[in-house]
Amino acid sequence: MKNLIVYEDNNILICNKPVGMASQSERSFDVDLLSKVLTYRTEKGEAAYAAIINRLDKPVGGVMLFSRSSAVTGKLTGLIARHEMEKEYLAILRGRPEKDEDTLTDLLFHDSTKNKSFVVQRERKGVREARLSYRVLGYNEQEGLTLVKVRLHTGRTHQIRVQFSHRKLPLLGDIRYGSKADCSP
Repeated sequence: MKNLIVYEDNNILICNKPVGMASQSERSFDVDLLSKVLTYRTEKGEAAYAAIINRLDKPVGGVMLFSRSSAVTGKLTGLIARHEMEKEYLAILRGRPEKDEDTLTDLLFHDSTKNKSFVVQRERKGVREARLSYRVLGYNEQEGLTLVKVRLHTGRTHQIRVQFSHRKLPLLGDIRYGSKADCSP
């Protein structure tokens, strides 16, 4: 676990979640990052409490923030709700967006039985607006890949993945949402 910790203090714990590891339990026997954090805290003689502040999908690697108390959890989620804390991501797309910078707004429906989200055209029960902004950071013409920086304005299930895939720009290695090659380890 120590090799996954990026930073910790009395209020928070920041970990680097590996690609392929679930953020939290998902009905499998694979170890998830939340369980690792709880075990780490227990082994240190601390309270078995950790709340996920930003969750990452299993095929995604990156930094996750955990709070170490319910009081801190409330403060951090309040910051996010008031847009005083921003979530930014880097993603590699297959293809190149028409614009180098844009805001994407869609209506998303999450089908919990398939654990998959879809862009839909009209409001109905279970449909929520999803909005993100992106900026192209680089393009590899030979490989047909684009590196983008993404800022979420809403936090919907699989949002980045489904919004780009809907525009025929699947994330590299994301076979669930249209990429042809699996790049998982």
